[in-house]
Amino acid sequence: MNKINIVQYEIRPESADENQRLIEEVMSELAHNDPGGLRYAAFRLDDGVTFVHIVVSEGDRDPLSRSAAFKEFQRGIGERQIPGTRVRTAATLVGSYRFWSQTAPDLTGGA
Repeated sequence: MNKINIVQYEIRPESADENQRLIEEVMSELAHNDPGGLRYAAFRLDDGVTFVHIVVSEGDRDPLSRSAAFKEFQRGIGERQIPGTRVRTAATLVGSYRFWSQTAPDLTGGA
């Protein structure tokens, strides 16, 4: 059974670009190492300081716990984050349209 968690928080404005850079490093490491059993998306909202992460893991596996880049991201989150803004919620997928598809178009503006 898949576990789905959605995490939303606000970052201090002066730390928002650094937070994004650290997230990009996590994604790069995951793409390179492909730990399996994980789907992970992170979004920066239009206000520039709110981030939303959607993490889907298979069973009790936690591939993120083995990621050096994720550990680095976590290490300074307390200093970057605005206190009291973090909300972590377990979720159940009701339905999706091409949300997890490997063949979906690249919506990030990349080639």
